[in-house]
Amino acid sequence: MSAHRHDDRPVALDEYPVHQAPLSMKHHVSGDRNAYDRCIFHVFDHTGRALLIAGLGVYPNAGVVDAYATLRVGDRLHAVRASDALGDDRTNLSVGPFTITVDEPLRRLTLSCAADPADPEGLSYEIAWTGDFPAVWEPHHTQRHGGRLTLEGRRFVQAGHCAGTVRAGGREFAVTPDGWTGTRDRSWGVRPIPGEEPGRATEFRPEGFHWLWIPMRFEDRFLMVIAQEDADGYRTLNEALLVREGRRDVQLGWPRTEITYRPGTRHPERATVRLTDPGGEPLEIGVEVLASSPLAVGAGYPPATDWQHGTWRGRDWTDRRVYDLSDPAAHPAAAYGVTDHSARFTLDGRTGYGIFEHGSFGRHDPSGFADHTSTAL
Repeated sequence: MSAHRHDDRPVALDEYPVHQAPLSMKHHVSGDRNAYDRCIFHVFDHTGRALLIAGLGVYPNAGVVDAYATLRVGDRLHAVRASDALGDDRTNLSVGPFTITVDEPLRRLTLSCAADPADPEGLSYEIAWTGDFPAVWEPHHTQRHGGRLTLEGRRFVQAGHCAGTVRAGGREFAVTPDGWTGTRDRSWGVRPIPGEEPGRATEFRPEGFHWLWIPMRFEDRFLMVIAQEDADGYRTLNEALLVREGRRDVQLGWPRTEITYRPGTRHPERATVRLTDPGGEPLEIGVEVLASSPLAVGAGYPPATDWQHGTWRGRDWTDRRVYDLSDPAAHPAAAYGVTDHSARFTLDGRTGYGIFEHGSFGRHDPSGFADHTSTAL
């Protein structure tokens, strides 16, 4: 009889020289229950008809793997979520009806969500995702509540084109490289998952939080803008980068964004992003929002009330549902979570497409928001 329990045996990845610590690749170097490793994809057309958001996450210390997809079409949000016990094969990126296949690392991936025979009008898709520009690092991201590190993430971002088919609600969308854009983000580290006692951290809740994450794909270039600010506008995360194939990345200064919100809300309708080239010349990007998908509805991001990433739902859990987004009051939590907007961008006569991800909660002096109840006039 073996002296080792089955859980202590090596896994397939241990055959490769990829170790960063004297541990099996099955085990995370940290014992933090909030350790995570996940991805998010955005696939959307250039007219605002459809916005698909999909992702898969692994939570090694919680023993959970889960995935989700939402499709915004008109006022309907079609959602599929799945969760299961985490297995030993970390190269098997599948759970429930979802599968992600890495066909060529950092270049080509296949995304699929199998149809449910019991729900022929439910969400399903098969998409080939191809990067048009090199993946680039985002700034190292950390957050603390009091003295405790609550978030530490390493991320890369990439933009490309897509081809395939998306089905939902009795409609079928042909995803074509000339009419659709894809962006993606890969991140890992430590990020809060539900179920932990907050302790004294409740004393350190910020007065306000303002977030922008804007990947923009043009035919000949990719731009990435990130800004995170405190209530008084103090910048705690900053990035403005121009990426082109075969050329050195170019930093574009300190981004400043002027947002026009829908009156009575913090829902952006358009914006202007102001950048600066290395010679000091100004660059101005116009933003027109096409379609919007709140991540707290269907996609499992805080403060979602029906399901959040990393939570244990038992083995082989799958949930499908359709949300009606015509009445914002029906989803009050959405106003306190980040929303992803597909958008059209203009720059020096060029037209591009990407994601305008935004969340503004509580006080934000530069925007004129005094507290959590403040909205645009």
